[in-house]
Amino acid sequence: MDFDQVLEEIGEFGRYQKTNYLLICLPVMFAAANSLSYVFTAGTPAYRCLIPECENASDHLELFPNWIQNATPGDFDKNGVFTPKTCYRYRVNETFIGSQQPPQHHQSCPAQLFEKSEQRCNSWVFDSEENTIVQEWGLTCKENAWKLAFVGTMHFAGLVCGTAMSGYFADRFGRKIIFIICIMFMAVTGIAQGLAWDYNSFLVFAFLNAVGTSGVYPLAFIIGVEMVGPRKREMSSIVLNYFYAVGEALVGLAAWLLHDWQLLQYALSVPPLFFVAYYWFVPESVRWLIARNKRESAGKIIRKAAEVNKKELSMALLDNFKSNSPLEPTKCCDQEMDSKESLTGDNTSEIWLSVKEVFKSKTLVGRYTIMLYIWAINAVVYYGLSLNSTNLSGNKYLNFALVCLVEIPGYSMAWFSLRKFGRRFSLSGSLFLCAVTCVAGGYITQVQKDMEERSTWAIVSLFLIGKLGITSSFAVVYAYTAEMMPTVIRSGGVGVMSTFARFGAMLAPFVPLLGTYYEALPLLLFGGASLTAGLLGLLLPETFQKKLPDTVAEAKQLGKSKPKHSNDDSSLPPTAATNGTNTNNNMESSIT
Repeated sequence: MDFDQVLEEIGEFGRYQKTNYLLICLPVMFAAANSLSYVFTAGTPAYRCLIPECENASDHLELFPNWIQNATPGDFDKNGVFTPKTCYRYRVNETFIGSQQPPQHHQSCPAQLFEKSEQRCNSWVFDSEENTIVQEWGLTCKENAWKLAFVGTMHFAGLVCGTAMSGYFADRFGRKIIFIICIMFMAVTGIAQGLAWDYNSFLVFAFLNAVGTSGVYPLAFIIGVEMVGPRKREMSSIVLNYFYAVGEALVGLAAWLLHDWQLLQYALSVPPLFFVAYYWFVPESVRWLIARNKRESAGKIIRKAAEVNKKELSMALLDNFKSNSPLEPTKCCDQEMDSKESLTGDNTSEIWLSVKEVFKSKTLVGRYTIMLYIWAINAVVYYGLSLNSTNLSGNKYLNFALVCLVEIPGYSMAWFSLRKFGRRFSLSGSLFLCAVTCVAGGYITQVQKDMEERSTWAIVSLFLIGKLGITSSFAVVYAYTAEMMPTVIRSGGVGVMSTFARFGAMLAPFVPLLGTYYEALPLLLFGGASLTAGLLGLLLPETFQKKLPDTVAEAKQLGKSKPKHSNDDSSLPPTAATNGTNTNNNMESSIT
């Protein structure tokens, strides 16, 4: 039974599919929000040293009073605005203090009160508009900056572990139940983050939250796309990414409104608890039910879809979903299990043989090494730009939201360019766009501070275009990688690349710290890395409208001219181009 034909009969994207698609998109928004909540919960608010000679800690204190430049070292910008150092103050002039009879509390804080030698402070005044774990557990100054970045690293480590586990359990126990469990686990651990009693407990819950979050998007993708017909599949995969981008942007909006890390964590984690109702509303994956020989359950869903879509089902289709006679299942299942065990053994052997062949081929080793590098750079730059957006001039909440929302045109650009320009030029072109805009943004950041207002908008605009480019590149690289892998190791190959990218992403939270040494360095680093990845991408073969390689030999032939007389398996029949086009169109639906 061809399930795509079933979908054509019940409607490729009827009312039933639209309703369920919308339902599975909603948790994706909260998964996206939870995946980036640490940007603000572990963010660094504005703060300065407390000056007890001039103010009382119990009072409502002004962050930057007029006298602050008398008491703390710092820098003036081009507009004459003074920014104090966060962890240093001037020593008290004991001679001046001794001359006061009796000693006075100096609310005006005159310059004579201080010597021009610096000392570390141990208490601070924070921006009252923002409360994060920095205030909660005293994670101030440079020596604690790595702890804040390490929250992001723990998040990506959780994604690596969770992705593997959710995929395995979904294949074994069903898409729907694991999808719901991931949502509930994400919600509970997210609430636990808000209840964390110290930094270490917060880290543990951040890791566990990422484990739950990691399963929501891929399972939503599978459940949503599997019930959509072939001609609507590309659209459904792209729209799911739109919901993800909106969910990311909601983090910035929520942080802007709430100003407190615990309230933010609760706002993003409590609502997903209501998705437990999906157990009764969202259907199981029909393809999974058929693969598990649960035809009656699959038939009920198909009949329900046809009823809601107001379609009539043929008797031939309904016969496919009837259960076997009471005596047949045991024999049938025994034969099927024996067959599966035999096939599993053969497949395992074939996979290892193919892996060995790949390592023996300098051509494939070179290509896949380049792809590994491109995947890692994509991950570091993609997440690095999101994290670094809060360091841009202007409103950091608005900047963060814009950097997330620009992913929507980024995914759309990938969808368009894949069809018009092929894989290689789409990938390298997206990376070059990111490289040029990041380097330009870094240049303006460093040398045009005298044009404060104009340069701020120029930097933000270039930053957004850079994020658009890397988003497009990330979308293209999924399809491109799959089309370069031989069939027998395609799924595993893409999985290895994706996992390697996650490890690369663990470095992303530390890149913005480089800006404390040289302000433009993060952007220049992102630009240089994207440029090298784009240049290496030009060395890869084009796979657009080519037959997907089934064997290692066919994979090696990609990008090479076919010999005129060849009986090799890699020689393509006249219909290969057509088959390749159809397969590639399906591959484009896997953009994530």
